[in-house]
Amino acid sequence: MAAHRNIVILTGAGISAESGLRTFRAADGLWEDHRVEDVATPQAFRRDPDLVQRFYDVRRANILAAQPNPAHDALARLDREWRGELLIVTQNIDDLHERAGARRVLHMHGEGLSAWCTACDARHPWTGILRDEPPCPACGAAALRPDIVWFGEMPYRMDETFAALARADVFVSIGTSGAVYPAAGFVQEATSHGAATLELNLERSQGSRWFDETRLGPASELVPEWVEELLQRED
Repeated sequence: MAAHRNIVILTGAGISAESGLRTFRAADGLWEDHRVEDVATPQAFRRDPDLVQRFYDVRRANILAAQPNPAHDALARLDREWRGELLIVTQNIDDLHERAGARRVLHMHGEGLSAWCTACDARHPWTGILRDEPPCPACGAAALRPDIVWFGEMPYRMDETFAALARADVFVSIGTSGAVYPAAGFVQEATSHGAATLELNLERSQGSRWFDETRLGPASELVPEWVEELLQRED
């Protein structure tokens, strides 16, 4: 462990589930009782913008009502105390990592508390509703949409993520299904550069076979244990 200085952590819906935010897609293929194709694609937004805006208005309210859990708190502690390079890449659109105190966070799928103006390309912190078509604070156009990466769109800051994976000594996946690319391929990318890999999950993911080690259990238990172990070994 003494040689492990650079860490990349991928977090998914499982880390926020214990804060009351439902996982992205249930076993029946629905997301919050909607077909993903109806609320999480550019085509859906063009077809029925009111439905999509209302859907994300509810998601935004849910995020504001949620609180960080011990897994978020543990990663925030790691962010504060780890002297090497660290990047938390999250697939989640909530801000629970930041509210717990983490700063080295990258939201590859966008942020639920942000609005994107498709007219002027500005992004704005947003906690209110969008379904009433409020004007963009920058240009005044009624062209705001959730700042979310939908299916068919390119995840944010991929160059930065892959550069960090190339430098990583350790790659850890927390609470992910291993089913959605490009995130599902991060473990193989990290392995190709010689990183040690660890999966912390409630159950084995679709990509478990690619990890050096898998630990099963609630994120609120596994993550604090792993962080404590890592920081003790560093000392």
